[in-house]
Amino acid sequence: MAFPPTSGGNRPYNRSYNNNSNQVRKNERIRAREVRLIGPDGSQIGIVTREEALVLAKQHDLDLVEIAATATPPVCRILDYGKYMYEISKKAKDKTHVTKVKIIKMRMRIETHDYMVKIRHSEEFLFKGNKLRLTLQFRGREMEHKELGYEVVQRAVNDLIHVGAIEGGVKPQGRSIVATLNPLPVAKRKLKFNEKVSEHDDLVDDSDDADEHDEDAK
Repeated sequence: MAFPPTSGGNRPYNRSYNNNSNQVRKNERIRAREVRLIGPDGSQIGIVTREEALVLAKQHDLDLVEIAATATPPVCRILDYGKYMYEISKKAKDKTHVTKVKIIKMRMRIETHDYMVKIRHSEEFLFKGNKLRLTLQFRGREMEHKELGYEVVQRAVNDLIHVGAIEGGVKPQGRSIVATLNPLPVAKRKLKFNEKVSEHDDLVDDSDDADEHDEDAK
């Protein structure tokens, strides 16, 4: 049942961490006399006393962490407490993430330079995991040539297929046409028009909806 000790041995065993330390018991803070133990490699060791589990954790220079306090007996695992709490914090942050809707406005007779600026902004928005709404409003007699507006929006949708997938197609909306794109899964997103993007969204949100940004850069 015992594991051979790992190399090292100078790592302090009874450490203190700030993040949620009062919610997850570790080491001597575990109250149960017996625990169902999982080894550092994920193997099921079985039911052992708390003292036996602590000895095994020390041999691996790791912590004994209670991962299922309500089970009978409680389930504990030998692992790095700091890494474990970091993963918990990261998952909680991901669950509370609010997907923002970014709006890019286009025009039927848009020039090539302006078009590429908007495409680069659009690619960056989608690459960061934002939802994107492409809009094109017809002005005056442009309503007589709607097919040209559809071509502009469809071209943009096609130029962004490496970062986003269209939702429901290009749709008319009054004197405008709209296309909504959802970001692809992280592993499938690629940059084509930007060499890199910043980690943080530094653009100012000046719309009425706090979750929307109206980007009309030229």
